[in-house]
Amino acid sequence: MTLEPRRVQSTSLVDILDRILDKGLVVAGDVRVSLANVELLTIRIRLLVCSIDKAEQIGLNWWRYDQSLVAQEETTTTIMRLENRIAELERQLAATFAPPAATSRPRSSRPRKR
Repeated sequence: MTLEPRRVQSTSLVDILDRILDKGLVVAGDVRVSLANVELLTIRIRLLVCSIDKAEQIGLNWWRYDQSLVAQEETTTTIMRLENRIAELERQLAATFAPPAATSRPRSSRPRKR
């Protein structure tokens, strides 16, 4: 009987973090403090751990618009750019749905009778 060495598959912390950031990890929970059936405090905890790329992919990009995280100058520039784009789209929409111009008949040069 011979003993064969077993392969131990180890996962490093880096591998685990890579998987979590790639796929995402959600932790959700509620903490309620009550006294004599009277709820005194409720804390709702929602934690999402993922990479920035994954967060943007699933539609979470609040940090782009949070005033405390974005430079004021950048926010103002972005708002102006968006307002200009909205105005441009409104002009295009108005031109698309505008009634066709009425064709007018040329007036004669004769004076009108009164």
